[in-house]
Amino acid sequence: MTLKTSQPRHRGIYLLPNLFTTGAMFAGFYAITSAINGRFETAAIAMFIAMVLDGLDGRVARMTNTQSEFGVQYDSLSDMVSFGVAPAVVTYLWAFSTLGQVGLFAAFVHMAGGALRLARFNTQVEVADKRYFQGLPSPAAAAIVAGGLWFCVENGYDPESIKYIAVVTTITTGLLMVSNFRYSSFKEIDFKNKVPFIVAIVAMLIIGFVMAQPQRMLFLISVGYALSGPIVTLVLRKRKLQSRKA
Repeated sequence: MTLKTSQPRHRGIYLLPNLFTTGAMFAGFYAITSAINGRFETAAIAMFIAMVLDGLDGRVARMTNTQSEFGVQYDSLSDMVSFGVAPAVVTYLWAFSTLGQVGLFAAFVHMAGGALRLARFNTQVEVADKRYFQGLPSPAAAAIVAGGLWFCVENGYDPESIKYIAVVTTITTGLLMVSNFRYSSFKEIDFKNKVPFIVAIVAMLIIGFVMAQPQRMLFLISVGYALSGPIVTLVLRKRKLQSRKA
């Protein structure tokens, strides 16, 4: 009598959300190759495309009930390429290459901050407050770098004249990613519910402003979001102290 050996089961992956994740990673890779070839405006646009695709993969997974641990880890690797490595390399090639070790240091701080931010997020995802992110999200940090670069290229600014401002900005984004500042995740917003008509008008105006001047508006929005972290953190701490005194 022959014994039947159990065959290992091959576990597949969900295709649809991972296609968006792959697209986001390719956009980050394309940003790097564009910068190598001197096409910095294209590199900045590619990073913003990566942000759009990164925002869609999670929503598609939730809408189609195709969430998986593989998808979570794959998304983190994609984020590291698109929002950690790509902004650091693109900015270094654009403005830091003449700064020597200072330029290398600034680019590395952003990249390392992105890596640490993603690692911390993955280890705390089950216990963290869903309403807030701890530290500036890596796509928002990349948006500051890419938006600033796009704005400067569009207006013909010489990188040599603003390279030290770019160094400070890049180091700041890296540090904000590993900070303890709380940033709103906007996950409490329910897009399925009805809203007042004025909300639709405001949304239309915001989209119109962004489409008219994307390089300027996307940069300003990302900077405003980065500044909101310290403000939100201070407000929450003040409320906590007041509740203790009450």
